[in-house]
Amino acid sequence: MSDSTSSNDFLTTLGSELKKVWQDFRNGWWQTAVSLRNGLRRLRRAEMDYVVVAIGGAMPERADPPRSFIERQLPLPDPALSLEELNQRLARLAEADNVRGLVLICQGISAGFATVQNVRRSLERLKAAGKTVVVYTAYLDLRHYFLASVADRLIVPPTTQFDAYGLHSEITYLKNGLNRIGVGVEVVQISPYKASANPFVNEAMTPEEKEQFDWLLDDLYDQLTQAMANGRSLPQTTIQELMNQVPLTAEAALAAGLVDDIAYQDELACLLADAPEPVAKTAEAEETTESEKTAETDASSNEQPKAVLVDWPKAERRLTEVARQRSRKFIGVISIEGAINMGSSQSPPIDLPIPLVGGQIAGEQTLVYLLRQAEQLDDMAGLILYVNSPGGSALASDLIGREIQRLNQKKPVLAYMGNTAASGGYYVSAYARHIMSQPLTVTGSIGVVGFRLHTQGLYEKLGVNRVALNRGEHAGFFSDMRPLTPDERTTWENLVVHAYGQFKEVVAEGRQLPYDELDAICLGRVWTGRQALERQLVDSHGDFIDAVHKVAELANLPDPASHDIPVINLYAKNTRFVTPQPFEIAETLTNLLAPERLQVFNNKPLYLLPFSIQI
Repeated sequence: MSDSTSSNDFLTTLGSELKKVWQDFRNGWWQTAVSLRNGLRRLRRAEMDYVVVAIGGAMPERADPPRSFIERQLPLPDPALSLEELNQRLARLAEADNVRGLVLICQGISAGFATVQNVRRSLERLKAAGKTVVVYTAYLDLRHYFLASVADRLIVPPTTQFDAYGLHSEITYLKNGLNRIGVGVEVVQISPYKASANPFVNEAMTPEEKEQFDWLLDDLYDQLTQAMANGRSLPQTTIQELMNQVPLTAEAALAAGLVDDIAYQDELACLLADAPEPVAKTAEAEETTESEKTAETDASSNEQPKAVLVDWPKAERRLTEVARQRSRKFIGVISIEGAINMGSSQSPPIDLPIPLVGGQIAGEQTLVYLLRQAEQLDDMAGLILYVNSPGGSALASDLIGREIQRLNQKKPVLAYMGNTAASGGYYVSAYARHIMSQPLTVTGSIGVVGFRLHTQGLYEKLGVNRVALNRGEHAGFFSDMRPLTPDERTTWENLVVHAYGQFKEVVAEGRQLPYDELDAICLGRVWTGRQALERQLVDSHGDFIDAVHKVAELANLPDPASHDIPVINLYAKNTRFVTPQPFEIAETLTNLLAPERLQVFNNKPLYLLPFSIQI
């Protein structure tokens, strides 16, 4: 062995030992600080009955990147409360010994299936820690009631209604309308279950579409109603019957056992107070005058007991803590959200209800950069890949998937699925060492579709003459001026067939499933997370906390129940969105709707989910 090699080994060992000494020092200091803080809190008798936390909106899984100094000086709205932040709060509550429970105010939740299920799972974990969970909500639609039904006590205002109508999904078929304006659509499908382009080429729902919607809606409806029934200790059939009677008044919901109390929010402190215990009186004490009895009655009526309710910002400073050993190794998190496409990730300032246009773009350049950077982080023990995407470009999905495959060879990668991780969203997950979803996640859609618009008829109707000059036999292959020739159509079909074969190879290798048997669960079929687990497309169910515990197990880290393992979001700072000035909004809308943005999805094989189902 050379002297230089021995020297390098010595320096490496010395560096490792110094890091360990520094970590031990930090852990000791942290435990001392926690003990001092807890002592001061007990001296001040910082006792609370309930901590009040309000949730609402879309509730993103991970918190936004930290705002820059300039952004912090601007009058921007507060970032939305994320599940990451909510879980941190609930973890503090679970460990604190000076609080009885949580009052969760649910107001205007718009999150999807799996997100609401994640919140429900977090509340179940808090209950298991011995805390009481109270939910107060003025909303009793399906989304809110699915969440609220897990509570120990569900309180609603007198004027609310139980209006959990059920599940509804619809598709608008555009074929005849496009024909009228002279726009033609050519589609190549591997299977009738891969129905992304069906609205453009069909006049009505196909039998395969109907079959797929039926199994999805049936399973989602069964899961939702079963969970609500379990939460309220009612038969599932009773919940379904009551849903068929909506809307129900608050009084009717109370009588049916759907809620526990009716009150306004300002009445919660009195409603949640412990009833005063009766005091045993001696015979001598019973000999009181009538005037003394009246005085006692008046005093008791003026001193109605009230629970101590504390909002989170104040409660955070009062909650006692548990000192844990802090791990030097951390778990990284990279998020893939929105349609997958080539280029950089984009987060538009507004979300338009237009497929592929209105939402986020998960850019291949950004994600490949992040995954390669993560590979170089020595202290990162494993990675959670959060996937909430309906898919998109087959090429972009493959390039991202390749980086996940490479990283997984060095460090465990767990794909944690959000509300939707289908088609290209499943493709990028397939190489992970472990795939975790919620039972209500929508996933699968393993297949390929290609669609192509041609506008020759539209321009003829407008009286516009377009002339094209080409050099090369297939130079106009992707031009929208005309339909494809038979030879071009064959070439395009071969391209899509090849892409599907590649997709199946990824699934077969990543999931260790026989390639020749995949068509039974692939061919574009879409599944709930529960159905996907039965078909070995995912490995387990759980929320983000469960994902952290699984990665810790895969990476041989200490138990997160007894150790503090840092979980760090990895962002690409050079692709962050900059808030536009007001006069740029019109330009932003123009860019979102520009033909160039739509064109990136045109004329290419797509790993794209065909639809969405709303609660």
